[in-house]
Amino acid sequence: MRRLITPRPPGRRRVLAALTGLALLPGAVAAASPETPGHEGKPTGRPVVGRPDMDHGCARIEKRLPALPDWPTVRSDVGRNPADEKRIAKIVAGMTLAEKVGQMTQPEISAITPEEVGRYGIGSVLNGGGSWPGRDKHASPQDWLALADAYWQASVNTRTKIPVIWGIDAVHGNNNVFGATLFPHNIGLGAAHDPCLLRDIGAATAAQIRATGQDWAFAPTLAVVRDDRWGRTYEGFSEDPRITRAYGYEVVRGLQGGGSHRLGDRGVIATAKHFIGDGGTLKGQDQGVNPSSEAEMINIHGQGYYGALAAGAQTVMASFNSWTNEDLGITEGKVHGSGKLLTEVLKQKMDFDGVVVSDWNGIGQVAGCTNSNCARAINAGIDVVMVPNDWKAFISTTMAQVEAREIPMSRIDDAVTRILRVKLRAGLFEARKPSARPGAGSAKALQARALARKAVRESQVLLKNNRKVLPLSPRSKVLVVGKSADSMQNQTGGWTLTWQGTGNTNADFPKGTTILGGLREVLGAGNVTFSETADGVDPSAYDAVVAVIGETPYAEGVGDLGRRSLEAAKLYPGDLAVLDKVAGKGTPVVTVYVTGRALYVNKELNRSDAFVVAWLPGTEGGGVADLLVRSRNSGPGYTGTLSYSWPRSACQTPLNPGEEGYDPLFPLGYGLRYGQTGSVGTLDETSPEFGCSGTGGGGTATEDLEIYNRQDVAPYKSFIGSAENWGGTEIGVDGEAAHSEIAVVPSDVNVQGDGLKATWTGAGAAQIYMQDPAGGSDLRGYLNADAALVFDTIVHQPPAARTVISAHCVYPCFAEVVATSLFQKLPVGTKATVKIPVSCFAPNLDFENVNTPFLVYTDGAFSASFANVRWVPGAAKDADARSCADLT
Repeated sequence: MRRLITPRPPGRRRVLAALTGLALLPGAVAAASPETPGHEGKPTGRPVVGRPDMDHGCARIEKRLPALPDWPTVRSDVGRNPADEKRIAKIVAGMTLAEKVGQMTQPEISAITPEEVGRYGIGSVLNGGGSWPGRDKHASPQDWLALADAYWQASVNTRTKIPVIWGIDAVHGNNNVFGATLFPHNIGLGAAHDPCLLRDIGAATAAQIRATGQDWAFAPTLAVVRDDRWGRTYEGFSEDPRITRAYGYEVVRGLQGGGSHRLGDRGVIATAKHFIGDGGTLKGQDQGVNPSSEAEMINIHGQGYYGALAAGAQTVMASFNSWTNEDLGITEGKVHGSGKLLTEVLKQKMDFDGVVVSDWNGIGQVAGCTNSNCARAINAGIDVVMVPNDWKAFISTTMAQVEAREIPMSRIDDAVTRILRVKLRAGLFEARKPSARPGAGSAKALQARALARKAVRESQVLLKNNRKVLPLSPRSKVLVVGKSADSMQNQTGGWTLTWQGTGNTNADFPKGTTILGGLREVLGAGNVTFSETADGVDPSAYDAVVAVIGETPYAEGVGDLGRRSLEAAKLYPGDLAVLDKVAGKGTPVVTVYVTGRALYVNKELNRSDAFVVAWLPGTEGGGVADLLVRSRNSGPGYTGTLSYSWPRSACQTPLNPGEEGYDPLFPLGYGLRYGQTGSVGTLDETSPEFGCSGTGGGGTATEDLEIYNRQDVAPYKSFIGSAENWGGTEIGVDGEAAHSEIAVVPSDVNVQGDGLKATWTGAGAAQIYMQDPAGGSDLRGYLNADAALVFDTIVHQPPAARTVISAHCVYPCFAEVVATSLFQKLPVGTKATVKIPVSCFAPNLDFENVNTPFLVYTDGAFSASFANVRWVPGAAKDADARSCADLT
């Protein structure tokens, strides 16, 4: 998102507050010391971090973290092996440039065959979320192993015989694999405050990965989240860096197994991601700008990496975000292109000797780069380049850049040295084919149900318990309501079988248990009645109502709230409607909230006698039932406490201890036990009508009006229209819709799946547009702010007939500009950003009643992708904004 208004600099008071806030978590921050010696080595005059202090054999969550004055040296549990280094140097010296660049290249499995892995000497492959062998969602472990074997065999048949490795997003278990037990997402695990649990989950996940033949887990995520509007909030363990530090150590220890020079023979390569600052972007915008000071980066966002690297994490994934604060003189821009962060900080100051891997097409976001061409990113310190589809072009381009001395051969040799070091440490040079390794194909290894159920029990947080409603008697007769009670899709969330976690059904989880299933298990099926919408049932006929509601699945980008508020009732109005049907009927209502973040739920709390946050519990919903009902599985009951502060009002974000105005409804660390009722009275239910952006009315807009950002941004929805249906056919959640005149499918413009590709067949006039079905909004503030309609586009086939871009103020009120030559002059197949001053739509457009802020219409054949559609204040003054005179 374009940043038009420079935020106020943190200032000395804000910076110190953020740092001392680490001490308020609780405890007091120790005075900054010049060094914190690790478990090995002598003081060097710089901070040193090593193996943490232990508690019951696992990393301790410290009461305080010292404020570090500089990036620390991190002493890794996995050290250098001189024999390995000699072996690596000999291999590198004998490799050709093509072989070296091949090792640095990481294609996606859907875009490369085993034969090509051998022909190009590819060093690693990956499968993205929602990618499976043979494109089969229900692929068996044997299917995964067969493809892993084929890639491996192709690699060891090459001249160098360097084995290929396969990376996979196993972020809450081996979540791409059908039938695998899935653990709670990280936000829930953070509430457990149990580093030993994280070690065990890491080890169980490694066993699951080895069962299907992969070598490399793209986990753990170590984001310290500052603004819960971010759609990846649930991937962060906590807003508290103390938890992230301890967890980072234990997850890596569990994943990698490991000794002093080698990883364990039942471990996999771990990835500390996303380096660095992804959880601190302005307004929680995914891949946005982190404006932190360097001290905040060191002491807040760096903490998880100190733990993970101390445990010996062998790879670090670069982050999509930028690090920029011009008021503080910080102009690093995209982390993928930052030599300061990737080389000076990570590799030199922190002494990381493993591999830095880019994120999905991450190099393409660096200024001056494309997905297949980025010398700057490699020179900055990227060793393995995740280039899912354009990998052949990347190889040829990178080789040419080395030959032209744009990339030094020494940088290539360093990258390959690091890649081989990691492969040697992982024992891959001596390993047999994936299907012959320990644990391969093990159905038992894919199952960790007891551990997952334990994790669910430990992670839940009880926020309210009036009259000690919980735990319920095991003899209770209950009515269960709500959309998430019997939904494996909702309780597993994003990054589950599919990228966004959508499109799944209960049948996709044959060994899982829903929360409803868990209640039937502990109470007996005859004592549990289920009515999802609560229609036609009498709550008074039951001892209790259990309402299971909350968020529906999302992943990166799509989950961002943007200018919307944190109000759950506006995001999911059906939940409140269900509660209204059962509350106040004389039967206690127990609400179980399934969510990936802390939301403003005052209305839901007011209608509940007890309120449990279950987060995203994974496949073992029985763990939720274990605590709702007193049983042999209840143990001590609720022990989880909030690892994220809970908002008191709809726009209360960021909300972190130590920051000015910290006043949560429930503070960090809050959580009731059995026998405690809490003191939640009747809560204020007021909320802003237009979200938190303040863009309603006239005045001058200061916030981007997001219309389409990887998905429709409420209240707008995307449609196609033609003679077949000028009333509009909504483009589905799968990004597809079709008439005979126009068809739309998902496409990649900036990142994976962020755009809509519209193809006009030439059979007749047609349009794609984004509209608020409820009616118009007052957008005069954008006209006053010199805004522009901004969108990213790739022209696949230039228009053959007159083409217009228009905005509507409830038809027949509209205004348009002619864009035929605009699209005809754009280079085919290359992304471009178009900026059209909204003043070009005046005076025909009634800005006080705009319901369709973006529409593209043409009479003939045309094909283009559209992404990141928004109205941006001030953009009409940009040098690259179009002239209205040229759009007639």
